[in-house]
Amino acid sequence: MEISGAEIVVRCLQAEGVKHIFGYPGGAVLYIYDEIYKQTSFEHILVRHEQAAVHAADAYSRSTQEVGVCIVTSGPGVTNAVTGIATAYMDSIPMVVISGQVPTHAIGEDAFQECDTVGITRPCVKHNFLVKDVKDLAATMKKAFHIARTGRPGPVLVYIPKDNTRNKCRFDYPDSVPMRSYNPVVKGHQGQIRKALSLLLAAERPMVYTGGGIILADASPELNRFVDLLGFPITNTLMGLGGYRASDRKFVGMPGMHGTDEANMAMQHCDVLIAVGARFDDRVIGNPKHFAQNPRKIIHVDIDPSSISKRVKVDVPIVGDVRETLADLTALLEQAFSAGQSVNQKALTAWWKQVEEWRSRDCLSYDRNSRTIKPQFVVEKLWEVTGGDAFITSDVGQHQMFAAQFYRFDKPRRWLNSGGLGTMGVGLPYAMGALLAHPGSQVACVTGEGSIQMCIQELSTCKQYNLPVKIVNLNNRDLGMVRQWQEIEYGSRYSESYMDALPDFVALAEAYGHVGIKVERPEDVEPALRDAFGKYKDRLVFLDFITDREENVWPMVQGGKGLTEMLLGSEDL
Repeated sequence: MEISGAEIVVRCLQAEGVKHIFGYPGGAVLYIYDEIYKQTSFEHILVRHEQAAVHAADAYSRSTQEVGVCIVTSGPGVTNAVTGIATAYMDSIPMVVISGQVPTHAIGEDAFQECDTVGITRPCVKHNFLVKDVKDLAATMKKAFHIARTGRPGPVLVYIPKDNTRNKCRFDYPDSVPMRSYNPVVKGHQGQIRKALSLLLAAERPMVYTGGGIILADASPELNRFVDLLGFPITNTLMGLGGYRASDRKFVGMPGMHGTDEANMAMQHCDVLIAVGARFDDRVIGNPKHFAQNPRKIIHVDIDPSSISKRVKVDVPIVGDVRETLADLTALLEQAFSAGQSVNQKALTAWWKQVEEWRSRDCLSYDRNSRTIKPQFVVEKLWEVTGGDAFITSDVGQHQMFAAQFYRFDKPRRWLNSGGLGTMGVGLPYAMGALLAHPGSQVACVTGEGSIQMCIQELSTCKQYNLPVKIVNLNNRDLGMVRQWQEIEYGSRYSESYMDALPDFVALAEAYGHVGIKVERPEDVEPALRDAFGKYKDRLVFLDFITDREENVWPMVQGGKGLTEMLLGSEDL
């Protein structure tokens, strides 16, 4: 029996076990939407802007082990989606984006709502497909899901001309698809793993540095076991927070531009550094030349060979799945310990003494007696009220850094933010995706008055689907991170970084049918949060915290500087 291309799309999604799909209809995908209407195996979430559809699918994937799925129409539908696709691409998030296109015969004729989808998205997808024949559709969908979730994950775009959603053929969804040109390495080289073990056992000043690859590979249990066996200090990047439990003393905080003094100093002064699922990006190591000044041996484990020695030359490269590699390395470590070998305990004790000396500087201190609300205080209270067990999404800016510094993540996939692209506006749709993936969970969006307005229309989506997100708006009336840089680097010339016409967020939330609470005094912060997660736990609550306008994020490594050239506060300016 032959079925339409639209029905094939739906059956492919069903075969992949998809439970939620985010999207916005348009002419080029109406046959697909007609088939979605006829089925009940997955739920479609109607967003208010295509960018939010991709962000929500992205967060659905970040908070689970699933491939996120979204659907947009041709032309402006897919161009609106590009920011979300690029956001997912930069953070290696597995996702399948289905896009409509004008009919095959009209491609290249500047038809209504036509654009060069392949050309526009090529730089920001792991792969993209144009389905030229309905007979290729099922195999293409299988390839898309396989490519998205394997190797270094990423978004894959499948765009389908409208006639191929109407045309018919027999449906056969393959169990697997052979792709000779795509065969990512999974198993790390055993010889390299043994070299890494030798370096780790001989290290005098060791350091473990992990990134988002730990989260994506679901390697947190293996990482925790590995670090606990060794007893080494460990740092998680912004994308890796929660990979190792923040409540443990061995965790020295986040590294990089707004990392802790102890994490940055340990990264710079260690003699053996093992990097797992991290890429030595500019926000982590600062100036590569400065980072290279101190001689050290570097072990680098990553699924993507192109990431190894890309910015920093390494001594022991290991290409492979980080979960499997850590398991292999830990097994060898346990064998070595059973045979009487051990780490250099005397040197490690001296190294920990140095690390604790750096930690004693308390680089994250702030004025706890202030009569204005400090943003750090709000995040600390959020951590207390939620028991450290919430899904926390953030937008981009000072609030993002405060959330990363002061909400102590003990579990992976609880911290959802845009790391690589730094996309404002992701916070609310991320919260939607996380809550749909984990119904009944505590989900808070930490945002600022600038970021939240970029996708604020999704308050309507939250109302339609009864999504009780808690929005924690750290409202300083400025584009805070821009203002901070202008203060430090541009002579306090605050060019277009202030907000003169902010809405009444409480009234706006209420206009969408939600609860709005304005908080202006420090003593009201905790009661407001407890009301939001208790009294109003089944409602979306918009908490508008009026925070100190001049508070900056410290420590800070300025552009072009090295990790040890941190500003610990305004007194260092």
